[in-house]
Amino acid sequence: MPRIKIRRITDGDIPAAIDLLTRGFGPVRPRSFWEHIFSGLSHRRLPAAELPRYGYVIDSDGELVGILLSIFSTIWENGQAKIRCGGSSLYVDEAFRLYTPLLIRRASEFKDATVLNLTPATYTFRMIEALNYVRYSNGIFVSIPSFGRAAKEAPVSVADVHTKLDVLLDPNDRDLLLEHAACGCTSLWCITPQGAYPFVFRNLEVKNEMRLLRHVKLPCAQLVYCRNVDDFVRFARPIGLFLARHTGRFLVSIDANGPVRGLVGKYFAGRARYFCGSDQPRLGDLAHTEISLFGVGP
Repeated sequence: MPRIKIRRITDGDIPAAIDLLTRGFGPVRPRSFWEHIFSGLSHRRLPAAELPRYGYVIDSDGELVGILLSIFSTIWENGQAKIRCGGSSLYVDEAFRLYTPLLIRRASEFKDATVLNLTPATYTFRMIEALNYVRYSNGIFVSIPSFGRAAKEAPVSVADVHTKLDVLLDPNDRDLLLEHAACGCTSLWCITPQGAYPFVFRNLEVKNEMRLLRHVKLPCAQLVYCRNVDDFVRFARPIGLFLARHTGRFLVSIDANGPVRGLVGKYFAGRARYFCGSDQPRLGDLAHTEISLFGVGP
């Protein structure tokens, strides 16, 4: 019988870990994709030195047979720092899949961290729910923000994060916007006389639910960070015009549990997001996750 260990990924594991992920995910995500992710993880600042930099593997007599990447980050809520772990890219070789729950459980070993599972496969729902993960989002709302009502405040302007502004900015929001901009996101401020409101979007493509065009994917911007979805509703029109002009994206996808009041669009059920821990994530906050940093998943 092989000796099985579930342990943290080390720097020395990276070539074998990339081999495993490339084999597991096939041509959809080539080797260069995983090399990019490990490079990004190697340079990120961890909230605490004792946290794993890359995640966990199943080790069978020195051979990697399963892997779960993890992204630990500091999240600021009302001036208070909290730890979040975004679980990412789970794969286990078929002969070792009975160890999958143990691998997932390791990501929850830090009691002060909230752990996210944002792109679970449907067949894993029952397993992760048995591990005390709770579903907090059931679908997406695909909106046409430029059709939104004009904001009541005047004037309202939208500026890229790199624009020099003569307004007071929250330093934690500014750092978040800059990190995500460096990862390919569109990071911007909505400026009003009352203050600056942060937003981050990631370009992606969403599956078209219309029967005649079911195999056509629609270019879309995923809302990956805002302080409150109500802020996006409030500034939807100027943000929509900015995104259309600068990114060519006319649609914005928002995690939701039903239609979003005040926005023009359509709700699609069936895209589950889960968390484990004491702090339920806010809708509209996918910061520091596989989706926002690396464009993984919908």
